[in-house]
Amino acid sequence: MAKTDTSCASELKTVGFTPFLYVSDQPMFHVCRDIPVAEALTQASNLLFLVKSLTVDAAYTRDTDRHAWAAHYLTAMGKALIDDVVKVLERRPVGAAGKAEG
Repeated sequence: MAKTDTSCASELKTVGFTPFLYVSDQPMFHVCRDIPVAEALTQASNLLFLVKSLTVDAAYTRDTDRHAWAAHYLTAMGKALIDDVVKVLERRPVGAAGKAEG
């Protein structure tokens, strides 16, 4: 993995390439671009906290299919946010040729 210049880390933003929730092999949604990485990770953490709560409820309560489906969708959203942030962090810095690869 290429290193990202951490001095500019606070300026990093999502690229908006990551789709999630597919229907008939077509993505219904995708991560929006230009969300600050710190905010995207905070939102992903919040989504995963809700998933944890729902899965605990589902594990101990009967007839909680709705919990499982809610957890499924929230997990997809959290994963997409994290995957999009990873794409930003893996981008190679400007090379000798003067081009940024991504």
